[in-house]
Amino acid sequence: MSEKATVSLFIPQAASSYSDIRARAQSAESLGFHGYWVVDHVMAGGAPDLDFLEGWTTVAGLAEATERLRIGVLVTCNSFRNPGLLAKAVATADHISGGRVELGMGAGWMEEEYKAYGFDFPSIGVRLAQLEESLEIITSLFTNDRTTFEGEHYAFRDAPFAPKPVQTPLPITIGGGGKRVLMRLVAKYAQTWNCSMPTVPEIHEHIDALRIHCDRVDRDFDDILISEQTAVVIGADEDDYKKKRELAELVIGSFVDIDEMAVCGTPDQITEVLRTKMKPGVRNFTIVFGDFGAPETLELFAERVLPNLEI
Repeated sequence: MSEKATVSLFIPQAASSYSDIRARAQSAESLGFHGYWVVDHVMAGGAPDLDFLEGWTTVAGLAEATERLRIGVLVTCNSFRNPGLLAKAVATADHISGGRVELGMGAGWMEEEYKAYGFDFPSIGVRLAQLEESLEIITSLFTNDRTTFEGEHYAFRDAPFAPKPVQTPLPITIGGGGKRVLMRLVAKYAQTWNCSMPTVPEIHEHIDALRIHCDRVDRDFDDILISEQTAVVIGADEDDYKKKRELAELVIGSFVDIDEMAVCGTPDQITEVLRTKMKPGVRNFTIVFGDFGAPETLELFAERVLPNLEI
């Protein structure tokens, strides 16, 4: 029996107006893409003066502007919000969308942004401990009538939470890499693990670690969707690809090592590589295109790649 993969767009808001983001999301929906993810940053690394819309507010707008598309933030920086307030924002967006929001969560990483906006930037161990407490609190708020929690980093006392999200459960995606801690959190709390681009070379090792953690918490490994964050530079033919590659160096080259991290080439070449990536169990791709998803690029991918992503 063949299995198909779904594809979601992953597009940072840098230098984009909301009207541009809305138009791109509506186009993605009409072309058959599965979802649309924005990022949880308030400034662009290396270009801090660019326009940069806030992530969850943007998601709430897209919830009203679309009808089928899955939407969310890949991934929410746990440090930026109290987990109770974040849970409220996410549940509200889920109601606006009619049950299409997904909660991506991560420990945070961009130190210059933390410092610019007055957030403490503790060690990665502390940030992961804070993330774990937040996941426990948010899961409880989404599930229980009242939540009481006393941790090292957060305290909630008989906190009510209504209305609950439309979805039961509202899907949680944990993004990033880490065989010992992060895979344990995925096994315990998440419906999806999103393998970030820097972690892709070790994806097999992370999947093996995830299986072990699932066994330890009596979780069915097959209940977790494996998603891969992927950069794609695509051209209709070799000449078109060369032009798109030059553009990609300008647009995404500052945060993506195109030679090491991107899938590049014509539609047939892109299809072959993505199908190979499906063999260890990847069933969703969150793609940042080299031109941030220009209309002709989305149409080309939707017509010549998307229908063929099955093994």
